[in-house]
Amino acid sequence: MTQNTPVSPRPVHGVSHRVQSAAQLRANGVSAAQTATHCLPGGPWQQLLPGVYLLHPAPPTNDDRVRGALLYAGRPPAGARRTVPVGSGAGYGEAMVTGLAALALYGFTSAPPVIALHRIDVLVPRTRRLRSTRFVQVTRTAALPLPQRRVGVPLAPVERALADAVASLTDAPTVRRILTEAVRGGYCEPASVVTELNTAKLLGRPHVVDAVDALFVEGRAVAEGRLYETVRSHGLPEPLWNVELSLPGGGFLGGVDAYWPEQAVALELGTRSPLEEQFAFTAEREQLERLGVTVVRVTPKRLRESVAQLSVVLRTALMASEDREPAAYVVVLPR
Repeated sequence: MTQNTPVSPRPVHGVSHRVQSAAQLRANGVSAAQTATHCLPGGPWQQLLPGVYLLHPAPPTNDDRVRGALLYAGRPPAGARRTVPVGSGAGYGEAMVTGLAALALYGFTSAPPVIALHRIDVLVPRTRRLRSTRFVQVTRTAALPLPQRRVGVPLAPVERALADAVASLTDAPTVRRILTEAVRGGYCEPASVVTELNTAKLLGRPHVVDAVDALFVEGRAVAEGRLYETVRSHGLPEPLWNVELSLPGGGFLGGVDAYWPEQAVALELGTRSPLEEQFAFTAEREQLERLGVTVVRVTPKRLRESVAQLSVVLRTALMASEDREPAAYVVVLPR
């Protein structure tokens, strides 16, 4: 057979996907010359990206573009290519999808579908010397996060994907929508998102600051809804919701999200920023506990992941009030 001999549109056996890297094709016995011939105009293949081929003449699908981006970004450095085994594994190396493409793959309705995106952001180690090309935008980081897998595709954690998406957006409503969906959809908590945005030095942008304010409002609303459902579905006594506690003489003790006055048990949702949590909650808790009030603090993450355990903690605190000294009288007002 010569290079001018017609080739079968399915000449490769044992491949697991119709998008393959040059190294994977070589491992399956396809030479560089054969690959080039298959990619001639009218041929059965096409070059999707440098060193990445689509073994089909039709336009690439979402899956093809994502896999192609990962194969391009995950290929080993030039000096190591001949020594790295390519017969096993997906061939993605340490690369993972991030930004809007990752959010779309997580299922965010506020993110455009992958096929509509002009680029797919891929996260790689900072030491990689790799250029962005065609629809692949390479993002480097000094510390790679642990990827999450969806349908076999490595994705950056939601918080990191959000930060990378926000870094590329200037439209305030879009930023607000994707941050709000992250919390409303239960993907992550506001505090972890803000930590990632701060690390990426994005909190100085006015439209990001406004979106973060809305993020905390949304986070509190979602957490409160889960708390109401926890109390009612587990048969706990109905508390006084969203109240402020103070001393009879007027000394303010702090606001709590739920308060059981007969048992002197208070619950506070940890929905503030990490800095506010560190100082405000500690001071409020110390004041209340000196007066004999038991304070239970619960994070939105715990409400989402350990509802049954939280109900046991609350029930135990309520029952334990029978064995404690009576708490000091406190004034309860709506917050």
